[in-house]
Amino acid sequence: MVNIHLVRDTQLPPERIVGALTDFSDRRLELFLNPGRQCFIVDETGETHAEVTEGFSFAGGIWERARYDWSKPGTVTLTVVESNAFAPGSTWRYRIEPKPGGGSRVELTVHRVPRTARARLLAIPMALFGAKIFGADLAKTLDRLASAADAAKQLTAAPSAAES
Repeated sequence: MVNIHLVRDTQLPPERIVGALTDFSDRRLELFLNPGRQCFIVDETGETHAEVTEGFSFAGGIWERARYDWSKPGTVTLTVVESNAFAPGSTWRYRIEPKPGGGSRVELTVHRVPRTARARLLAIPMALFGAKIFGADLAKTLDRLASAADAAKQLTAAPSAAES
């Protein structure tokens, strides 16, 4: 079993982060980059949940079907339903809270229970380096979100050709 906990601060508002975590359109692949992603299938969506199958070429191929739940405000939880590596019930939990003065604090808790021999081997480096790797990935995603928000602000602030 591997447990990882990390916290990142950002100037993004909480609703922007929750919106990105619960956006299952093709934009998701731009925000949550993973060059080894082999599969991304939205199996089911609802008002406060989605089931998604994602597969990665990492370590010979790992896939999982996870249920995303955002019924609790400020929290998005991914719970593994089935996987070729991790046990059902393994989770990723994002808690996003507003910071005084603006921005957000993002708290990520990862709980992975290896189900196979390969996953048990992966658990060792995950336990040793997972916080650093997942923290860097989260920081990159938050940076991409901030860049997209800045670009959108610039587009809306720029005068149109008709106004010039």
